[in-house]
Amino acid sequence: MSSPHTALRVAAIVFGLVCLVHAWRLVEHFDVRIGPYQIPTWPSAVAALVSGLLSFWMWRLSTNR
Repeated sequence: MSSPHTALRVAAIVFGLVCLVHAWRLVEHFDVRIGPYQIPTWPSAVAALVSGLLSFWMWRLSTNR
């Protein structure tokens, strides 16, 4: 296993976990607050989509020869 291959796999796993956390927030509807501001849930939908696509893309790149 080469170093770029391993790095892409690790990045894909990290982005996959980020996607799962954002999807969990969408399902459970828990609040996120930064100071006095409450963050709406729609950014989590965007973040879940983007991180899921990045995870899929990096995993595919790591398996191509």
